Amino acid sequence: MDTAVKKPQKHFKLKMPGAFTILFFLTIIAVLLTWIIPAGSYSKIQYSNNRIEMMLPDGNKKSLPATQKTLDRLHVQINVEQFKSGAITSPVSVPNTYQKMKQHPAGFMDIFEGMVQGTMQAVDIMIFIFVLGGLIGVVRASGAFESGLMALTKKTKGHEFVLIFMVSVLLILGGTLCGIEEEAVAFYPILVPIFIAMGYDSIISIGSIFLASSIGTTFSTINPFSVVIASNAAGTTFTQGLAGRIIGLIVAAIFVISYLYLYAKKIKANPKVSYTYEDHKAFTRMWWIESGDELDQTFSLKKKIILILFAAAFPIMIWGVMAKKWAFPNMASMFLIITIIIMFLICFGKNGLGEKKVVDAFTAGASSLVGVSLIIGLARGINLILNNGYISDTILYGSSKLVSSMNGPLFIIMMMFIFFVLGFIVPSSSGLAVLAMPIMAPLADTVHMPRHIIVTAYQFGQYAMLFLAPTGLVMATLQMLDVKYSHWVRFVWPVVVFVLVFGGGLLVTEVLLN
Repeated sequence: MDTAVKKPQKHFKLKMPGAFTILFFLTIIAVLLTWIIPAGSYSKIQYSNNRIEMMLPDGNKKSLPATQKTLDRLHVQINVEQFKSGAITSPVSVPNTYQKMKQHPAGFMDIFEGMVQGTMQAVDIMIFIFVLGGLIGVVRASGAFESGLMALTKKTKGHEFVLIFMVSVLLILGGTLCGIEEEAVAFYPILVPIFIAMGYDSIISIGSIFLASSIGTTFSTINPFSVVIASNAAGTTFTQGLAGRIIGLIVAAIFVISYLYLYAKKIKANPKVSYTYEDHKAFTRMWWIESGDELDQTFSLKKKIILILFAAAFPIMIWGVMAKKWAFPNMASMFLIITIIIMFLICFGKNGLGEKKVVDAFTAGASSLVGVSLIIGLARGINLILNNGYISDTILYGSSKLVSSMNGPLFIIMMMFIFFVLGFIVPSSSGLAVLAMPIMAPLADTVHMPRHIIVTAYQFGQYAMLFLAPTGLVMATLQMLDVKYSHWVRFVWPVVVFVLVFGGGLLVTEVLLN
């Protein structure tokens, strides 16, 4: 008999670089590309003083009438009212005007100056993100999120899936309205013990929180970290295509909740069919809370008011953008007003947190989004280097030639899969938006489709990847609940297929309708 003792094998995990590292190396690559890719430029148009100002590649300018006839003659497929209303402020490339130019290679210092200048250019968006993060931090400190959810558990006894349904709907709305993803981690300590008591597994816990919030961001309607930033970078407005995104969100929500229901029903009938059954004992030990623990929190009138104020911020933002033409500073100011009101509510009165804790909660919420904000600035620095080297338009020109023989539907499907691949490299939605949109969005002009469809393709493509990408939030979530990556992939792959197939169908429909 072989009595040799087998030595334990060492397993080495390949660690993927983070978004900052990726963007840093992309900045270096951008500098190198200015030496390799030929310089060139399209003519650009911009609205100023009731005229269309056209900047030619050689530096000369033309002043043209601000009419739809002018845009049609230039083959710019944008409504002139978008220029006049201030919805589009960025220069727009004019199709079929590309010209080669003298090379403008970047230097060593441009790597760092581009990062700094890009961050300075993104200051308005960054401030808005800080204020929004502070608002989320204050609401979380108030306990309103947790108490509202706990109040639901008392009304769902015997109807356990009702809680999963309500949590999923809440997180889907949070994802589509304000991009709640990292913030959703706060729900695990509250909800996971409840799900265990109901007889559910770790997959249901992740599905109703991470998967639900991510499907909301996949079909973002007014998410400032995704569709708003991407639309701004694309030279359009996030209100364009809103109706189509709402329809897509409803269908996607029905699909995901139905998928969760079928899985929950299956494991309630037979726990052994759970994808994570082999780890269920360890999972239960990790998250089980004894009945004596304080799991019962009062959903007071004050907390109800806080949630109402928090929810009201988003329709007010839509009204401000659509009716008052608000920009990021205006939206940040409005969110700050609501934040201060909530801070006063939780600072004073019975069980008030006090001034220091309230301010600390705002600071912690804002600081949690510093990384997202800096990524926006770093990504803009890459665009700045490419633009100053006059190679961005060369890339656009080459891409337009590549897809020139494609019809609209094939073109947009190709764009979605391009963003699917890019989602692995740059898992930040805001980072990829400002990195890729100024390059990709003008391609819509060359194939005569609205730019907002490119924004939608970016959402579907990137987030289909982020359900799987180890570079994104999924690995931190799986680690938190001690779930194997293979088990998660087994559960989530049908959702990925749904996003690509259904999302691709929506994109083709939008192209055909436009």
